[in-house]
Amino acid sequence: MAVIRVSHIGKRFGKLKALDDVEFKVDKGEFFGLFGPNGAGKTTLTRILTGQLTQDSGEGETMGVPFNDGLGIKRKVGIVPEAETPPTFLTAQEFLELVCRLRELKNITKRVDRWLEFFEIEEKRDVLCRDLSRGQRQKIMLASAFIHEPELLLLDEPFINLDPIYQRKVREFLAQHVKKGRTIFMCSHILEVAEKLCTRMAIIKKGKIVALGSLDEIRSTKDERLEDIFMRLVGSGD
Repeated sequence: MAVIRVSHIGKRFGKLKALDDVEFKVDKGEFFGLFGPNGAGKTTLTRILTGQLTQDSGEGETMGVPFNDGLGIKRKVGIVPEAETPPTFLTAQEFLELVCRLRELKNITKRVDRWLEFFEIEEKRDVLCRDLSRGQRQKIMLASAFIHEPELLLLDEPFINLDPIYQRKVREFLAQHVKKGRTIFMCSHILEVAEKLCTRMAIIKKGKIVALGSLDEIRSTKDERLEDIFMRLVGSGD
Protein backbone atom coordinates (compact mmCIF):
# COMPACT_ATOMS: atom_id res chain seq x y z
CA MET A 1 0.00 0.00 0.00
CA ALA A 2 1.49 3.37 -1.06
CA VAL A 3 1.45 6.09 1.61
CA ILE A 4 3.16 8.55 -0.76
CA ARG A 5 2.48 8.58 -4.49
CA VAL A 6 4.32 11.02 -6.75
CA SER A 7 3.33 11.07 -10.42
CA HIS A 8 5.18 13.20 -13.00
CA ILE A 9 5.69 16.14 -10.64
CA GLY A 10 7.25 19.27 -12.11
CA LYS A 11 8.05 22.62 -10.53
CA ARG A 12 9.66 25.81 -11.85
CA PHE A 13 10.86 28.98 -10.17
CA GLY A 14 11.15 31.40 -13.06
CA LYS A 15 13.64 29.89 -15.49
CA LEU A 16 14.87 27.36 -12.94
CA LYS A 17 13.40 23.87 -13.33
CA ALA A 18 13.48 22.71 -9.72
CA LEU A 19 11.69 19.37 -10.35
CA ASP A 20 11.52 17.57 -13.68
CA ASP A 21 8.96 14.76 -14.14
CA VAL A 22 9.60 13.21 -10.72
CA GLU A 23 7.85 9.90 -10.15
CA PHE A 24 8.04 7.30 -7.35
CA LYS A 25 6.02 5.83 -4.50
CA VAL A 26 6.68 5.00 -0.87
CA ASP A 27 4.96 1.95 0.57
CA LYS A 28 3.71 1.47 4.12
CA GLY A 29 6.47 0.29 6.44
CA GLU A 30 9.36 1.62 4.36
CA PHE A 31 12.19 3.84 5.53
CA PHE A 32 12.63 5.87 2.35
CA GLY A 33 15.55 8.24 1.88
CA LEU A 34 15.88 11.10 -0.61
CA PHE A 35 19.43 12.25 -1.30
CA GLY A 36 21.00 14.85 -3.53
CA PRO A 37 23.39 17.81 -3.51
CA ASN A 38 22.34 21.28 -2.43
CA GLY A 39 19.85 22.74 -4.90
CA ALA A 40 18.88 19.35 -6.34
CA GLY A 41 15.19 19.76 -5.43
CA LYS A 42 14.91 17.80 -2.17
CA THR A 43 13.33 20.53 -0.06
CA THR A 44 11.07 21.64 -2.92
CA LEU A 45 9.78 18.10 -3.28
CA THR A 46 9.31 17.68 0.47
CA ARG A 47 7.32 20.93 0.61
CA ILE A 48 5.05 19.60 -2.16
CA LEU A 49 4.59 16.27 -0.34
CA THR A 50 3.49 18.16 2.78
CA GLY A 51 1.17 20.57 0.98
CA GLN A 52 3.31 23.65 1.65
CA LEU A 53 4.00 24.25 -2.05
CA THR A 54 1.93 23.64 -5.17
CA GLN A 55 3.45 21.75 -8.09
CA ASP A 56 3.19 23.10 -11.65
CA SER A 57 2.49 19.70 -13.22
CA GLY A 58 1.74 16.15 -12.20
CA GLU A 59 -0.21 14.94 -9.20
CA GLY A 60 0.05 12.76 -6.13
CA GLU A 61 -1.05 11.98 -2.61
CA THR A 62 0.34 11.75 0.90
CA MET A 63 -1.60 9.34 3.12
CA GLY A 64 -4.36 9.38 0.53
CA VAL A 65 -4.68 13.18 0.70
CA PRO A 66 -3.95 15.20 -2.50
CA PHE A 67 -0.89 17.41 -2.34
CA ASN A 68 -3.00 20.57 -2.62
CA ASP A 69 -4.71 19.85 0.73
CA GLY A 70 -1.96 20.95 3.10
CA LEU A 71 -4.14 20.96 6.22
CA GLY A 72 -5.45 17.49 5.44
CA ILE A 73 -1.90 16.19 5.11
CA LYS A 74 -0.70 17.85 8.32
CA ARG A 75 -3.50 16.18 10.28
CA LYS A 76 -2.18 12.74 9.30
CA VAL A 77 1.61 13.06 9.39
CA GLY A 78 4.51 14.31 11.47
CA ILE A 79 6.67 16.90 9.74
CA VAL A 80 10.11 18.31 10.53
CA PRO A 81 10.92 20.93 7.86
CA GLU A 82 14.50 21.92 7.12
CA ALA A 83 15.87 24.61 9.44
CA GLU A 84 12.46 25.50 10.91
CA THR A 85 12.24 26.49 14.57
CA PRO A 86 9.41 26.53 17.13
CA PRO A 87 7.57 29.81 17.80
CA THR A 88 9.87 32.18 19.65
CA PHE A 89 7.13 33.55 21.92
CA LEU A 90 6.18 30.17 23.45
CA THR A 91 8.05 28.09 25.99
CA ALA A 92 9.12 24.57 25.05
CA GLN A 93 6.26 23.10 27.10
CA GLU A 94 3.67 25.55 25.74
CA PHE A 95 4.61 24.70 22.16
CA LEU A 96 4.35 20.95 22.69
CA GLU A 97 1.05 21.36 24.54
CA LEU A 98 -0.25 23.48 21.66
CA VAL A 99 0.70 20.76 19.16
CA CYS A 100 -1.18 18.20 21.26
CA ARG A 101 -4.30 20.39 21.47
CA LEU A 102 -4.29 21.12 17.74
CA ARG A 103 -4.13 17.37 17.12
CA GLU A 104 -6.85 16.75 19.74
CA LEU A 105 -4.65 14.31 21.64
CA LYS A 106 -5.35 12.87 25.07
CA ASN A 107 -2.88 12.55 27.96
CA ILE A 108 -1.16 15.79 26.98
CA THR A 109 0.94 16.13 30.14
CA LYS A 110 2.19 12.56 29.85
CA ARG A 111 3.10 13.01 26.18
CA VAL A 112 4.92 16.29 26.74
CA ASP A 113 6.83 14.92 29.73
CA ARG A 114 7.85 11.83 27.76
CA TRP A 115 9.52 13.80 24.97
CA LEU A 116 11.12 16.41 27.21
CA GLU A 117 12.60 13.47 29.13
CA PHE A 118 13.60 11.62 25.94
CA PHE A 119 15.63 14.62 24.79
CA GLU A 120 16.79 15.40 28.36
CA ILE A 121 15.55 18.98 28.31
CA GLU A 122 13.05 18.83 31.19
CA GLU A 123 14.80 21.78 32.84
CA LYS A 124 14.11 23.84 29.70
CA ARG A 125 10.33 23.34 29.73
CA ASP A 126 9.63 26.91 30.90
CA VAL A 127 12.27 28.58 28.72
CA LEU A 128 11.11 30.61 25.71
CA CYS A 129 12.03 28.85 22.48
CA ARG A 130 13.94 31.95 21.33
CA ASP A 131 16.32 31.43 24.26
CA LEU A 132 17.05 27.78 23.50
CA SER A 133 20.18 26.67 21.69
CA ARG A 134 19.94 25.48 18.09
CA GLY A 135 20.24 21.89 19.17
CA GLN A 136 17.51 22.31 21.79
CA ARG A 137 15.20 23.93 19.25
CA GLN A 138 15.78 20.99 16.89
CA LYS A 139 14.90 18.58 19.70
CA ILE A 140 11.63 20.47 20.27
CA MET A 141 10.80 20.31 16.55
CA LEU A 142 11.47 16.57 16.51
CA ALA A 143 9.37 16.09 19.65
CA SER A 144 6.48 17.98 18.03
CA ALA A 145 6.57 15.58 15.07
CA PHE A 146 6.91 12.42 17.17
CA ILE A 147 4.45 13.33 19.93
CA HIS A 148 1.33 11.90 18.23
CA GLU A 149 3.09 8.75 16.92
CA PRO A 150 2.01 9.31 13.31
CA GLU A 151 1.80 6.60 10.67
CA LEU A 152 4.06 8.71 8.44
CA LEU A 153 6.99 10.96 9.34
CA LEU A 154 8.42 13.39 6.76
CA LEU A 155 11.81 14.57 7.94
CA ASP A 156 14.05 17.11 6.20
CA GLU A 157 17.55 16.95 7.73
CA PRO A 158 16.35 15.62 11.11
CA PHE A 159 19.88 15.23 12.51
CA ILE A 160 20.95 18.82 11.92
CA ASN A 161 22.33 20.54 15.07
CA LEU A 162 22.18 17.28 17.06
CA ASP A 163 25.33 15.98 18.74
CA PRO A 164 26.35 12.31 18.15
CA ILE A 165 24.55 11.14 21.31
CA TYR A 166 21.17 12.44 20.14
CA GLN A 167 21.78 11.48 16.54
CA ARG A 168 22.04 7.93 17.85
CA LYS A 169 18.95 8.26 20.08
CA VAL A 170 16.87 9.63 17.21
CA ARG A 171 18.23 7.00 14.83
CA GLU A 172 17.21 4.22 17.24
CA PHE A 173 13.75 5.74 17.69
CA LEU A 174 13.23 5.98 13.92
CA ALA A 175 14.31 2.37 13.42
CA GLN A 176 11.79 1.24 16.05
CA HIS A 177 9.10 3.43 14.46
CA VAL A 178 9.50 1.52 11.20
CA LYS A 179 9.59 -1.85 12.97
CA LYS A 180 6.08 -1.05 14.24
CA GLY A 181 4.87 -0.90 10.63
CA ARG A 182 5.01 2.87 10.27
CA THR A 183 6.67 4.79 7.47
CA ILE A 184 9.43 7.39 7.23
CA PHE A 185 10.40 9.69 4.37
CA MET A 186 13.71 11.40 5.09
CA CYS A 187 16.07 13.84 3.39
CA SER A 188 19.56 13.87 4.86
CA HIS A 189 23.16 14.72 4.02
CA ILE A 190 24.44 12.28 6.66
CA LEU A 191 24.87 9.33 4.33
CA GLU A 192 26.47 6.97 6.87
CA VAL A 193 23.33 7.19 9.03
CA ALA A 194 21.00 6.93 6.04
CA GLU A 195 22.79 3.84 4.77
CA LYS A 196 22.05 2.04 8.04
CA LEU A 197 18.41 3.09 8.20
CA CYS A 198 16.91 3.26 4.70
CA THR A 199 15.22 0.27 3.12
CA ARG A 200 14.75 2.11 -0.17
CA MET A 201 15.98 5.41 -1.56
CA ALA A 202 16.06 7.87 -4.42
CA ILE A 203 18.91 10.09 -5.54
CA ILE A 204 17.98 13.38 -7.19
CA LYS A 205 20.16 15.63 -9.35
CA LYS A 206 19.05 18.93 -10.86
CA GLY A 207 15.40 18.06 -10.26
CA LYS A 208 15.51 14.58 -11.83
CA ILE A 209 15.58 11.19 -10.12
CA VAL A 210 18.81 9.47 -11.23
CA ALA A 211 18.53 6.35 -9.03
CA LEU A 212 15.65 4.61 -7.27
CA GLY A 213 15.53 1.37 -5.30
CA SER A 214 17.13 -0.48 -2.42
CA LEU A 215 20.85 -0.06 -1.76
CA ASP A 216 21.55 -3.39 -3.45
CA GLU A 217 19.51 -2.36 -6.49
CA ILE A 218 21.38 0.91 -7.08
CA ARG A 219 24.88 -0.40 -6.41
CA SER A 220 27.20 -0.89 -9.38
CA THR A 221 29.37 -3.32 -7.39
CA LYS A 222 28.62 -5.58 -4.44
CA ASP A 223 30.56 -3.52 -1.90
CA GLU A 224 29.71 -0.02 -3.15
CA ARG A 225 28.67 2.22 -0.26
CA LEU A 226 25.95 4.88 -0.41
CA GLU A 227 28.56 7.64 -0.30
CA ASP A 228 30.30 6.08 -3.31
CA ILE A 229 26.99 5.75 -5.19
CA PHE A 230 26.19 9.37 -4.40
CA MET A 231 29.55 10.59 -5.70
CA ARG A 232 29.29 8.42 -8.80
CA LEU A 233 25.86 9.80 -9.71
CA VAL A 234 26.01 13.42 -8.63
CA GLY A 235 29.54 14.18 -7.46
CA SER A 236 30.73 15.57 -10.77
CA GLY A 237 28.30 18.52 -10.50
CA ASP A 238 27.47 18.25 -14.26
